[in-house]
Amino acid sequence: MRQDLDQVFSALADPTRRAILTMLLEDDMAVTDVAEPFEMSLAAISKHLTVLMQAGLISQEKRGRVKWCKLEPDALKDASVWMQGFGQFEPVNLDAFERFLAAELPEQPDATATATATTATTGDDRP
Repeated sequence: MRQDLDQVFSALADPTRRAILTMLLEDDMAVTDVAEPFEMSLAAISKHLTVLMQAGLISQEKRGRVKWCKLEPDALKDASVWMQGFGQFEPVNLDAFERFLAAELPEQPDATATATATTATTGDDRP
C-alpha cells in the first residue's frame, strides 16, 4: 500500500495532472481532447497520462483509432482513507490554550518594562 500511496500522491503533485483528473470527472475523453486546453505538446500530455495510469488514477482504451481516457476513482480510496486519519483531531482553540498557559506559567514581566530596565542599567538604547 505504501508504494501505491507514493505513486498516487506523486501523480497528484502536478497541477497539470490534477487538471486532467478534474476534466475526466465529467466524462471519458479522447487523448486529443484532454490535450486541447493545455499549451504543451501531445507528447508532454501523453507523459502526464502515463504517470496517471501508473498510479492507477486513469485507464486508457482504444476505440477505433482513438485512445480514450477514463477516470478510475477507486484508486483514490486508499489515499482518502489515509488522509481521513488526520481529520480525527480537533482544531486547536488558541484562546483556551492561551488561558491555560497564563494559568500554568508564572507571571512574565512586560517586554517593554524589561527593555526599559535594560537600557537604564547598560546605557544602551537598543531594545
